[in-house]
Amino acid sequence: MPAVNITLQPRPELDPSVDHEIQAIVSGALQGETCNTDLAAGPWDFDVRPGYGPGSSMGDVIPTGSPRQGELPREYREASEAELAERVRAAKAALGDRVVVLGHFYQREEVVVHADYVGDSFQLANAALEHPDAEAIVFCGVHFMAETADLLSRPEQAVILPNLAAGCSMADMADIDQVEDAWEQLAEIYGDMDAVDADGLVPVVPVTYMNSSAAIKGFVGRHGGIVCTSSNARTVLEWAFERGRRVLFFPDQHLGRNTAKAMGVPLEQMPMWNPRKPYGGSDAQTLADARVILWHGFCSVHRRFSVDQIAAARAEHPGVRVIVHPECPMEVVDAADESGSTDYIRKAIEAATEPTTFAIGTEVNLVQRLAAEHPQHTIFCLDPVVCPCSTMYRIHPGYLAWVLEGLVDGEVRNRITVPQDVAEPARLALERMLAAKPPAAPAADWENAS
Repeated sequence: MPAVNITLQPRPELDPSVDHEIQAIVSGALQGETCNTDLAAGPWDFDVRPGYGPGSSMGDVIPTGSPRQGELPREYREASEAELAERVRAAKAALGDRVVVLGHFYQREEVVVHADYVGDSFQLANAALEHPDAEAIVFCGVHFMAETADLLSRPEQAVILPNLAAGCSMADMADIDQVEDAWEQLAEIYGDMDAVDADGLVPVVPVTYMNSSAAIKGFVGRHGGIVCTSSNARTVLEWAFERGRRVLFFPDQHLGRNTAKAMGVPLEQMPMWNPRKPYGGSDAQTLADARVILWHGFCSVHRRFSVDQIAAARAEHPGVRVIVHPECPMEVVDAADESGSTDYIRKAIEAATEPTTFAIGTEVNLVQRLAAEHPQHTIFCLDPVVCPCSTMYRIHPGYLAWVLEGLVDGEVRNRITVPQDVAEPARLALERMLAAKPPAAPAADWENAS
């Protein structure tokens, strides 16, 4: 049978901008729902208020003393999207190789378009290492990511966070005082935390997710522990179990539970540690029997996804392929077809050779960008309500223009630095992670963070 030429009708161009969608929903130009109409306002409207701002984390309690952003000058607040884009381009051109701009997958499209590198937190920290001669690293992400970049960059390089209010509610759920207190209480149960038993194992090995403060990473480094990412969590837990009877995993309970469950650890051996309760809310026997002690923390973005949403996606789109992030609750991960890091999700879509319908359970900025980049597929966010990460959304082109133009004028704004007494053990915990490679996995498969 001779070949037949078929002309496919082009699909309408998809707009990757979540901000454009929110503006259209709030104005009534588009049918849809957003979790907070304040998302249509500039983030500077919330810089003077306590809290994470509108979005997924708006209900979370922000710790006292969290960084606040000073007022952004009016010229940036009142500039149009096109004007800000031109100012950013001009500043980058003037700075040349003196600056590198990093953009996390969850950043708004209007920021990502200016990034020299786009990726997850650890990929971007590694990208910064590829520019040892750059005077400044502008990290368009959240606070713990900028700290990690500072840990891994040269001392003379300035790491800049465009909006100091861009924290992380999950990272804030495990502060250093709470973790130190938990360690002391566990020592009352287990005895000397440095003592090895007949099998050469210590009582507990602390493991922290990359999504944690530098102080927490430093704690882990001092106590023989290690950092993990959402891609290498299993490898890191195997490393920890080779050295300890049990693991204290923080701050995200869901990544810890989902990973340990997949490794065969029974749920009854994974008690939750609530830092507001004595002994985390458990008794001595439960803690003695534990294999993984899960910190009472979570990501408010990924907690929004539900089994009902998956059921609705399957009913409306027979044959849909559901992929969720392992920060989602266990029942959501179990109901999905697959789970994996942000980079896993991206690569799974890129590898699909036939037109496929994907329902994705992760931050909406990444999902919408993937939908625009792969029009041959149908890609949508499991959550029908448009609700971006509250803190990632605090980074706006206005702030990016402000810090870049400051560099042009010789002024470093919003520099993030980690004290040396914290940085040294934190780097040790990161180095342990780098050494804990899966035996047969290429580097690209284990160097991916959330």
